[in-house]
Amino acid sequence: MSDALDTARSQSRRGAVYGLVAAALFGLSAPLAKRLLGEMTPQILAGLLYLGAGLGLSGWRALSPATSEARMTRPDLPVLAGVVISGGVVGPLLMLVGLNRVSAVTGSLLLNLEGPLTMGIAVLVFREHLGRYGLVAAACVLIGAALLRFQPGAVGVTWGMAAIAGACLAWAIDNNLTQRLSLRDPFAIVRVKSLAAGSFNLALGLALGGKLPAAGIIVGALLLGLFSYGASVVLDAYALRLVGAAREAAYFATAPFVGALAATVVLNEQLRTLDLAAMLLMAVGVAALLRERHAHRHVHDELVHAHQHVHDEHHQHSHDPSDPPGQPHSHEHRHVHMVHDHPHVPDAHHRHRH
Repeated sequence: MSDALDTARSQSRRGAVYGLVAAALFGLSAPLAKRLLGEMTPQILAGLLYLGAGLGLSGWRALSPATSEARMTRPDLPVLAGVVISGGVVGPLLMLVGLNRVSAVTGSLLLNLEGPLTMGIAVLVFREHLGRYGLVAAACVLIGAALLRFQPGAVGVTWGMAAIAGACLAWAIDNNLTQRLSLRDPFAIVRVKSLAAGSFNLALGLALGGKLPAAGIIVGALLLGLFSYGASVVLDAYALRLVGAAREAAYFATAPFVGALAATVVLNEQLRTLDLAAMLLMAVGVAALLRERHAHRHVHDELVHAHQHVHDEHHQHSHDPSDPPGQPHSHEHRHVHMVHDHPHVPDAHHRHRH
């Protein structure tokens, strides 16, 4: 039990680090992207940010082609298409439509719907478990994120609010579908999504009459996209693999915390007392999630799949001569029916009813 507890704690900590760093990188993009918006339309900027991510990840993989991650296969294509359409096309398009019809304050508040919607889909549709302790911790983070964005302002029209809520739903679907693919190579998933989303948004922006900015501004947008949309989403995919979509949504909801701090430097904005209270509440929620423990007797059904793994208690199987040597490695393998009790998180091997 001690080894299982250590493994669960290590997995939870790594998932938290990946999720929080991903949120920080994405949060930094908000004040920096706001500066770039003065040089181009939102559609053009979205296209350049996604293309920066896709091109940067393609370059990284070309320089470092060796990987022990599992490749995507034909059965993965429908889910990958859902990721591209929901997260790379529908979400950004609905957000742009909505932001043109509501105040900036209303839009910022509504964008916080992504976290609760991601959790709701993860728990209700994909059977992820989030106990009472985890629910309280997640609520602290989400309420803190809402408070961080809150200030008095005008309420937008119904259609604009519905469009932004629809964008959040699209991204929540994207998060949960990406979790379905999280055992595959995260670089490959994010690269395909980024290149497709970047091409679509850039083409849309140009078709609507937008113009490309100066070369230096383009380079700046591409670099921002590499870190805030490329590296961030890759780390987020690893967090989805390790801790599941519900907990990842709570960690990623801390992005406004970083964005608010960065805005004080980049845009000379001032932090309010409410902002500091929100940050403290979010920190309490993250700390509570890190301390969450979950263990009970559960069943593993027989399963055949391929992903990167080491030979732990869940991966005891024979090898063919064609299987790759060393660990970690990736190949198709069989999980036998098993019933046992140990600490765990809702990763790909622990999706069972409670």
